[in-house]
Amino acid sequence: MHEGLDFDAFATSRSRRLFQVAYLMCGDWHQAQDLVQITLSKLYPVWGRLQRGSSDAGLDAYARKVLLRSYLSHRRLKRSGEVAVAEFPETAAAVGVAPELRMTLLDALRRLPPRNRAVVVLRYLEDYSIESVAEMLGTSIGAVKSLNTRSLARLRELLGEDRELLFRN
Repeated sequence: MHEGLDFDAFATSRSRRLFQVAYLMCGDWHQAQDLVQITLSKLYPVWGRLQRGSSDAGLDAYARKVLLRSYLSHRRLKRSGEVAVAEFPETAAAVGVAPELRMTLLDALRRLPPRNRAVVVLRYLEDYSIESVAEMLGTSIGAVKSLNTRSLARLRELLGEDRELLFRN
């Protein structure tokens, strides 16, 4: 149980990370901002109940679930394709990865279908288990495994030779 974290403190402390996840899912700076606002606006009315019944990890997981469902819902409504981004976010590059390679990875990620992109972001950026991703998507574990496998194969294909530079162990 988590007592005492008020909504303002939660929103302030989690907004940046929610934005990063949203941006990686949608690939659009402004849409990511909108998704974070939609997520927070959906959490606010039920905050008292959520706060009383959840740990910090539970609150974070619920927020990501709301974000994911908002993103997928928005994608279903907007079938007109990707929107060009006027500017890229000013976030620090991953350690040891050249900015050009990072942009290549972001471009490849944007080419995945929305559900596939969401699975990759939640599994590998957010480090959620397959079971957790399945629960967030409201689908089976097998479906998530299949989406994950197809998504990684497509990313390998899109990245070509660059994947060796990105994923050195």
